[in-house]
Amino acid sequence: MTERKAAIVTGSATGVGAATALALARRGYDVLINYSRSEREAKESEAACREAGADTLLVCGDISDDAACRAMAEAAMARWKRIDALVNNAGITSFAGSTNWDALDTATFHRILDVNVIGAFQMVRACMAHLKKSSNGSIVNVSSIAGALGIGSSIAYIASKGAVNAMTLNMARSLAPEIRVNAVCPGMITTRWFVDGIGEENFQKLKAQYEQSTPLGRACSAEDVAEAVLWLTEGARTVTGELVLLDSGTHLGRPPTVVQAAK
Repeated sequence: MTERKAAIVTGSATGVGAATALALARRGYDVLINYSRSEREAKESEAACREAGADTLLVCGDISDDAACRAMAEAAMARWKRIDALVNNAGITSFAGSTNWDALDTATFHRILDVNVIGAFQMVRACMAHLKKSSNGSIVNVSSIAGALGIGSSIAYIASKGAVNAMTLNMARSLAPEIRVNAVCPGMITTRWFVDGIGEENFQKLKAQYEQSTPLGRACSAEDVAEAVLWLTEGARTVTGELVLLDSGTHLGRPPTVVQAAK
């Protein structure tokens, strides 16, 4: 019987985190499900992972709190005696827009950095000694094209994901060869998080614009992102320090207009 591995997925009650936890469970990982507010959804995520064959832990904790990060690592070690993968998915934003700076107060800016940047760092610090003992230790930071292209829901979010991208590169160097560290950078994602942030009508308009302006003509689903995270976690044994853009070619610019040659 193949020995199961263990993974921690932060912010795994809904959306990308829940899809990632389920994908890992199906691949043979026991999974720590983390949430800070969405208890009902977290329990649903946990139930789905159990149905997929995983042993699970459900842990409420805000990753901006270092003690909560250390408690998660300790809980996983107490239960499974190992941590093979960490997926830093938990993140927040303010849908203030990237040009309306007056809509973003200092406290909100700090809060976004506390969760998205410092929280991810704290989770890595809490888990790294255990990940180094794995035969295929992996960290995947869920970032965004906001950090690569300078576009996004707010300048604070853009800054935070730029920091996550730079941190990913440093961690990949610092933690090699025992731990691989990569990031996925999705473009628009069709999850509740986005809909709740901007409203259903605005979401549908933005989705239509996104699909019309990108080379591949489609937005990411949570499952699309989870598939990429799973590959980086389980299969990409020679890949580290990569920022994988899951943006349907947004970084390439608008598709060119095809000009027919004169006959």
